[in-house]
Amino acid sequence: MNKEVLKRIVNAIEDKKAERVKVLDISLISVMADVFVITSGSNTSQLEAITDAAHEAFTKEGIDFKTEGDAASGWVLIDAGDIILHIFSREARDFYDLERIWKDGAVIEL
Repeated sequence: MNKEVLKRIVNAIEDKKAERVKVLDISLISVMADVFVITSGSNTSQLEAITDAAHEAFTKEGIDFKTEGDAASGWVLIDAGDIILHIFSREARDFYDLERIWKDGAVIEL
C-alpha cells in the first residue's frame, strides 16, 4: 500500500473531524487486506460526512471500493481492496473493539 495515498485518505476523513483515527498494518496476519483504518464519529451526520469524504478520497485516488452498512446503523465499512475503512459510532466502536481483535497488527504512524 502506498503510504502517501493512505495519508491523503486519512487526511480527508480527519478534515471531517473523524475521531481516534487508527491505522493498522494487518498484511502479515491477514490475507483480506493490508491496512485497516478505524475511526469514529459523534453522531449520524458526522458519520455521513466522514463516509462521503472517504468516498471522494478513494475516487480521487482512482481506487474502486464497496460500501456496507450506513451511518444510521453505527458502522460503515468501506472495502477498497488493500484498505478497509471502518467508520463507527462511538458506542459501536467500543462494542466491537476491533483494535483489541486486531492487536497483532502494527500501528502505522502517518
